[in-house]
Amino acid sequence: MTMFKTALAATVGLAALAAIPAAAQETPIAFTNATIHTMGGSSGTGTIEGGTMVIHRGMIVAVGGAETDIPSGAEMRDATGLVIMPGIVDTHSHIGQVSGADSSAAIQPDVRALDAINIRDSSIARARSGGVTTANIMPGSGHLMGGQTFYMHLTEGNSIEELAWTDDDGDIMGGMKMANGTNPIRENPAFPSTRARSAAMVRSHFVAAQEYCDGERSPVNLGMEAMCEILDGDRLVHFHTHRSDDIMTALRLREEFGFEMLIQHGIESYVVAEEIAAAGVPVSAILVDSPGGKLEARNANIETAATLERAGVFISLHSDDNIIDSRLMFRHAGIAVRGGMSRDGALRALTINGAVQLGLEEHVGSLEEGKMADFLVLDGDPLSVYTDLHETWVMGELLFDRDDPDDLIHATGGYGAGNPQMNTHVLEREAVMLENGQ
Repeated sequence: MTMFKTALAATVGLAALAAIPAAAQETPIAFTNATIHTMGGSSGTGTIEGGTMVIHRGMIVAVGGAETDIPSGAEMRDATGLVIMPGIVDTHSHIGQVSGADSSAAIQPDVRALDAINIRDSSIARARSGGVTTANIMPGSGHLMGGQTFYMHLTEGNSIEELAWTDDDGDIMGGMKMANGTNPIRENPAFPSTRARSAAMVRSHFVAAQEYCDGERSPVNLGMEAMCEILDGDRLVHFHTHRSDDIMTALRLREEFGFEMLIQHGIESYVVAEEIAAAGVPVSAILVDSPGGKLEARNANIETAATLERAGVFISLHSDDNIIDSRLMFRHAGIAVRGGMSRDGALRALTINGAVQLGLEEHVGSLEEGKMADFLVLDGDPLSVYTDLHETWVMGELLFDRDDPDDLIHATGGYGAGNPQMNTHVLEREAVMLENGQ
């Protein structure tokens, strides 16, 4: 775990930034008398009972006990009986109508998810209503290399750039989606038809990239430039892989070419947990508790996260929205605990662990002075089915309020809720039923 954090911090840069909204509160806001799960420290949630948190201009300026200094003139909010915790960092999502590579080739590293995200799609607001404040938006897994991912602030804006995480140089941050197993295998002659051919094609492309990156890079090849970022450790590989043998192939490719990798899904990672731990490779996991899906995921079980935790693998939990609805991430963590994962481990897997995996831990994932004011307000235990999420704050802005009917429809409505282009009379009927307590 330490090896991974150190290596990743060196690769993506710890000063990942995003523009704080100009309108983010000019007056400090103090939340008092709350149960605060800070997720700070090397272990445990860092829970403060009767705690105080002060935010100002999009940042956390103080967090602590009842004795915490509150600036003069601050807006006071009594949070008695409420729980405050960091916003969820979803390490694998497909919200925003994102798309990626097409059928012309199996390897397309020049394709960018950011060019195909609709920032006005209601799925983004729906994810916020479930507590997601940062997400890794991914193209699909039907390619050996499906394109560049996009690290998104779930804020509001008029362009994709306003939702982007950026590094010290102002470059938009993201990883690279890779995949193996059955998804990239097709009859199309541009694609592999066996697992062995899949690995061979990836190897050939990395060898060609090494030659390009070590050369004069003329003429400029945008796909190869992205490959150079991978080889230089500046772009993290998000590797979709399910079966244990496919996971081992991904580990083998990483060892051969030295790229940084985050295993995505890892359905059978529990089978090779010791090998994953020995390699120092983290896992972004998904747990499903109902049958269905693809044949290679038939051995999914809810004990996977617990097995990885015991083996010492650094783990986060993701939605793969809409495989798991973004609004059900707390249920996801509860399933992990039901399968044997520690309670603290599950809450950290929703928050700070995902931030570390994306290289954003200096800014989000825990509630600490100097970090962005990305946080949630709940009315009870985060892992209880009786708890409701009341507020989602992103960079100091209240962007989901359960008391607002326009926001509530995102939290409780069906497919397309909040999208004005959907069947609006159905949504209106649902809203009336909610108002009437039905």
